[in-house]
Amino acid sequence: MQYRSESDSVGTLNVPADAYYGVQSLRAQQNFCISGQPMHPVFIDSLILIKRAAAQTNMQAGMLSTETCSAICAACDRLLNGELRDQFIADAIQGGAGTSANMNANEVIANLANQMLGGALGAYDRVHPNDHVNMSQSTNDVVPTAGKLTVLTLLPQLIAKLGELHDALMVKAAAFDGILKMGRTQLQDAVPMRLGQSFKAFASAVRRDIQRLVAVGEEMRTLNLGGTAIGSAINVPAYYLRHIVPNLSSLTGQSLRQAEDLFDATQNLDCFVAVSGALKACAVNLSKMSNDLRLMSSGPRTGIHEINLPARQNGSSIMPGKVNPVIPEVVTQVAFRVAGNDITISMAAEAGQLELNAFEPVLFYALFESIQMMTGAVDTLTHNCVEGITANEEECLQYLESSVGIVTALCPYIGYIKAAEIAKRALATGEPVRLLVEQSGLLSAEQLAELLDPAAMTEPSTDTIA
Repeated sequence: MQYRSESDSVGTLNVPADAYYGVQSLRAQQNFCISGQPMHPVFIDSLILIKRAAAQTNMQAGMLSTETCSAICAACDRLLNGELRDQFIADAIQGGAGTSANMNANEVIANLANQMLGGALGAYDRVHPNDHVNMSQSTNDVVPTAGKLTVLTLLPQLIAKLGELHDALMVKAAAFDGILKMGRTQLQDAVPMRLGQSFKAFASAVRRDIQRLVAVGEEMRTLNLGGTAIGSAINVPAYYLRHIVPNLSSLTGQSLRQAEDLFDATQNLDCFVAVSGALKACAVNLSKMSNDLRLMSSGPRTGIHEINLPARQNGSSIMPGKVNPVIPEVVTQVAFRVAGNDITISMAAEAGQLELNAFEPVLFYALFESIQMMTGAVDTLTHNCVEGITANEEECLQYLESSVGIVTALCPYIGYIKAAEIAKRALATGEPVRLLVEQSGLLSAEQLAELLDPAAMTEPSTDTIA
């Protein structure tokens, strides 16, 4: 392999002669062998879009020549089309508040633009990574902005998948609405309900999650771009400061706004904590639902078995015919990961000192992973599980008829003490509640028929109190 020599403020390194990255990217690769994962591809796209918008704005401000701007923009367009992605070599988790990520983008864009203008790789004589590509910028406003653009790109995909899940749950709620079952609290028999009500409750929780995610996503639209190092906009022309965010909005198609307090927006990452919190709440709801589906489908012979989950794969290498609830299981595992990532994100946001938070790289790594894993988990839950669920109506009815929970409906008429006595006798003898009440003479057969109608117990009374 042939090399070229490049220097930075730390010293000199031999960079592969055909590399579009430079000395600072190579130093990052050597220093940060951490996750073994590259930067998220959407995050790289976001960095490139910022560089393109910055070049245009600097040209409009009279700071950058038309030729240099055109070369930078053309290089950015080629990279956005997928070229040279292997040249982004910085690990996703890195020290330096994301300087390595920023400089990796600067060097690749500069080398490609320099080459397009007839220069050699590593020469930077026509386009320089710092002087031209990074003009009017700092890592400290570029990287947070790239993080927000990435969330704005990824979050709608998750929200769309949650919408599909909500709709699938509502289809099941309608299909199962006529199926009576026993409700349970603390895993013990409670009072009657309809199976459709269980699925409608799942759908309501998902709808609430969608609303939360949409709301917190709006916080991602406020940027510190233009604030440079700490929010004071040092080295930034007035024109650039006024126009960089509108230009980025136009380029990305996103409705973006510049923060009123650039110092605040540079040092505080609570907006990302809010997004992670909404993700965690969603993960908790999805895991709770998945656990309920596992319980309701347990068996099939010795469990609850009120519903059937679609068989997706063999459940055992030793037990023939066994089928496990693998889709709900994987959703719950994703929820564990999202909850763990939320702790990482919270700690990273809290740990920033004074005018900058240096821990954005691990925060973004965790946040992007949470969004992406949740998107996949919701998709498989919808299409590989919920859509194929069927009900075991006879078993639901059998549980209902054998339960003593319906005695709860008699409390207003015979009192809690007598109702409790009836329940104990029913449990001890196995006789139906209806028969025991009738034998006791507490209520007539006609009254019992009305009061112990399971369907009537599943909805609030329509009686009005004057």
